[in-house]
Amino acid sequence: MGCRLCEVHCLVKHSKSQKIIKAYKGEWPKPQPRVIVEQEGYLSFALQCRHCEEAPCLEACLTGAMHRDHETGAILCDEEKCVGCWMCIMVCPFGVVTRQLTEEKKVASKCDLCLGKELPVCVAHCPNEAIVFEEH
Repeated sequence: MGCRLCEVHCLVKHSKSQKIIKAYKGEWPKPQPRVIVEQEGYLSFALQCRHCEEAPCLEACLTGAMHRDHETGAILCDEEKCVGCWMCIMVCPFGVVTRQLTEEKKVASKCDLCLGKELPVCVAHCPNEAIVFEEH
């Protein structure tokens, strides 16, 4: 379908205001979605972090900013520790780690499974249930 509602809800969830109009029109730096929809013709596919069991981004991170949350198993980026070397971006086999401009510096940005939510917002708001959340 390629509606990109997953990108919209992800961007709003990770914005300062968590309000759609302010997130798109009033915030600087502009928040970024942590899910990326690739589309060609009628086909579309939502790409997001797979939180790999043997995550190359964990091994490549020079500062330990990329780390695994012991409770959820999610791979997270500590923006305070990130120095923007982009090794995580270069080694990610899925191409889902991106650069994000914060008020102070550029840091790595990736899916955090919307920690604190029962379901990631991309899953909760997908109208066709094309995105699912499964624990392995």
